[in-house]
Amino acid sequence: MGPLPRTLELFYDVLSPYSWLAFEPFSLSVFAPALQVLCRYKNIWNVSLQLRPTLIAGIMKDSGNRPPALLPRKALYVKNDVRLLGQHLQVPIHLPKDFFFVVFEKGSLTAMRFLTVVKLEHPELLEKVSRELWMRIWSRDEDITEPQSILAAAEKAGMSTGQAQELLERVSTPQVKNQLKETTEAACKYGAFGLPVTVAHLDDETYMLFGSDRMELLAHLLGEKWMGPVPPAVTARL
Repeated sequence: MGPLPRTLELFYDVLSPYSWLAFEPFSLSVFAPALQVLCRYKNIWNVSLQLRPTLIAGIMKDSGNRPPALLPRKALYVKNDVRLLGQHLQVPIHLPKDFFFVVFEKGSLTAMRFLTVVKLEHPELLEKVSRELWMRIWSRDEDITEPQSILAAAEKAGMSTGQAQELLERVSTPQVKNQLKETTEAACKYGAFGLPVTVAHLDDETYMLFGSDRMELLAHLLGEKWMGPVPPAVTARL
């Protein structure tokens, strides 16, 4: 029997494009659907990945941080940065036409509460539902706030209409609200000031890494090898 997997926690919000960019290197590929079960690093490195749906608005408020898009020069940089990173990581990411309305007016509260319910009741579908919500907002410029939008994402991820409707009816329950709040507070306790945040638990040490570009450093901490956004073990199957 080999060594036990090291635990990684990925705190994310589908309102954060950088969270999606951090998410994909660990997840099943959606860009070669005929292969169905195509894995990247979570099946190459000896890790146990825990997905933690989090509310980015709560983290920004708790930390006193300001979204980079509110600063003109940073906003221009982010626009170009996200586009280039999407190309590099092979993630079909495109900014919404009305970026400020989507991010600052509509937000992601209901979507993140829905993902919280999915994690509680159907954790095996959390990865797929998260990706479908990211695809809606950051690839197809579609809504993620209305009930029908969330149901459509859940159904496309493989959930039945009945299952999805049942979970959606629970997004305003105290259990779900408290769970999302607790997860967001946990990220804050680790020192989060934005998302994504990856927390690596290694022996007696805990490391908090911010951003989607910390993969090489994470590999170093794990004693593993970073082989680019699409490692050879994956490329060989394409």
